[in-house]
Amino acid sequence: MDILPQSNDQYGTKEYWNTRYSQETDGASFDWFKSYSEIAEIIHNLIPSRSSKILMLGCGNSKLSEEMYDDGYKNIVNVDYSAVVIQQMQKRHREVRPEMKWHEMDVRDLKFEEETFDVAIDKGTMDAMMTAKGDIWDPPQQVVEDCTKEVNEVIRVLRKKSGLFIYLTFGQPHFRKRFLDIPGTALEVKELGEAFHYYLYTVRT
Repeated sequence: MDILPQSNDQYGTKEYWNTRYSQETDGASFDWFKSYSEIAEIIHNLIPSRSSKILMLGCGNSKLSEEMYDDGYKNIVNVDYSAVVIQQMQKRHREVRPEMKWHEMDVRDLKFEEETFDVAIDKGTMDAMMTAKGDIWDPPQQVVEDCTKEVNEVIRVLRKKSGLFIYLTFGQPHFRKRFLDIPGTALEVKELGEAFHYYLYTVRT
C-alpha cells in the first residue's frame, strides 16, 4: 500500500500520520535520517548518564527510543500527537520495555511541568512542521510560529543550567538557527555525514 503523501506539506498534518499509522502493518517502523547504531557514539557522549530523564519529541514508530532503552537509557518519555501511533507503541512495548512511557501530546503544547527533563531529542519532528508550501528562505508565518512554540516548550520543560536539547536534521544552519539560538542558552552545530550531510544541533540551557 502506498502511504507516501501526495505532497510533502502533508508531513505536517496529524491526519496524514494517523492515516499512515492506521494502514501500516504491525511492527512497522520508520526512522528519519540516521539509525541509532549510526549515532550511538554521539548519544553516549552527549548523554553520559543512563539515568537521565529523556523526552522523545514526535516519537512516531521510530526505533530510536527502543534501541536507546535497550542500550540502558530506561527513563524515556515519548510524545506524539497521533493517538493511533501512541496506542500502537504502548501495546508493542508494554511488556518488553515496561519502564518506557507514551503520551498523546503536541510538541507545541507540552503538558509537563517546568524543569521536568534532563534531555529532549527531536529527530525529524521539526522538519515535518517545516514542509508547508512556501519560500524556504522566508517560511510561512505558521511554520515560524510552530517551530518557535516547539523550541520554547522544550526549553521550558528542560532543567535550568543542565538541560540539553538534541536536534538531528538535514536542515542547514541558515534555516534552523533562527529557531534554536535562544537567549540564555548555548547553541552548537555539527555537520555529520560524507556524501549526504546531516546536522546535529545541541542547545544547552
